[in-house]
Amino acid sequence: MPKNNLTGTLFIVSAPSGTGKTSLVNALVRDTNHLKLSISHTTRQPRPKEIDGYNYHFITTSKFEQMEAAGVFMESAQVFGNNYGTSQDSVQKMLDEGHDVVLEIDWQGAEQIKSRFNDAISIFILPPSIKALQERLENRGQDSSDVIKTRMEKAIAELKHYHKADFLVVNDDFEEALKSLKAIVKSNRMTTAKQEIINGRLVKNLINTQ
Repeated sequence: MPKNNLTGTLFIVSAPSGTGKTSLVNALVRDTNHLKLSISHTTRQPRPKEIDGYNYHFITTSKFEQMEAAGVFMESAQVFGNNYGTSQDSVQKMLDEGHDVVLEIDWQGAEQIKSRFNDAISIFILPPSIKALQERLENRGQDSSDVIKTRMEKAIAELKHYHKADFLVVNDDFEEALKSLKAIVKSNRMTTAKQEIINGRLVKNLINTQ
């Protein structure tokens, strides 16, 4: 028998810095009605045009440590000396309301989530080349050459974890990569189990027709 209530699916999008995952995830959420973005907590400083509570919840290191000790985070990781964490209660509330939820986190966080949520779907974004990745980091104009060098070294190390994801998407052409992400999210909603809930009345009427 099908369930009466729809529970959302947790999607994890990971990629090295400069791959374009943030732009892709923002466009994916914008164009998908049932998809919500989980807003992570971080101790890093806001970048230009970033808004507290929209891009991230920007908090102090002491506050982060308090929240982590209290078990607030479903996953946490340190990236480039800054802490990042995802609120368990916030994500679970959206899932229970029937929304799909996407997390934009690094591979460390992705592994933590997958170990706790067996049904979570992980997606890894690949750059078209190492050269393209470096050019994107340089063209952002946000970091010094030393920081870019460090980010490139970390990116190359992160790429080695691609095989742990359920899906791979190459961000060579933005629109094509976005189409691929949309297809992954939509196909999950088209499973028989979910459609029995979404279109339950239709299914019941069809099979009960005399």
